[in-house]
Amino acid sequence: MASILFLAIGIAVATALMASVAIHFLTPIGDSGLSPQEQSCQLIANEGYRIHATYPDSTPDELPNDDFKRLMYLDEIWITECVNVLPAESIFSIVNNVERDFSYGE
Repeated sequence: MASILFLAIGIAVATALMASVAIHFLTPIGDSGLSPQEQSCQLIANEGYRIHATYPDSTPDELPNDDFKRLMYLDEIWITECVNVLPAESIFSIVNNVERDFSYGE
């Protein structure tokens, strides 16, 4: 009787492991669950954050001319293509997922 119980437990564990492996291989890698529009907005937010983080104590008027122009361009795109189009929940998710781990030399 005990051997049948151990056999049943072994089969259950093996089935669970095989199901886990199958799910792992069937799940696409790198699928962030974001729409193409949300992915574009995530890139815009990441780049804007990099500029802000490079000059943490500066106002936009104190930035170098190229960075100022880039920041204003990103701001315009952010408003027109992200804030005006996406729901608030998506905007908050994008802002909360901004990549904050980069070096200042980039």
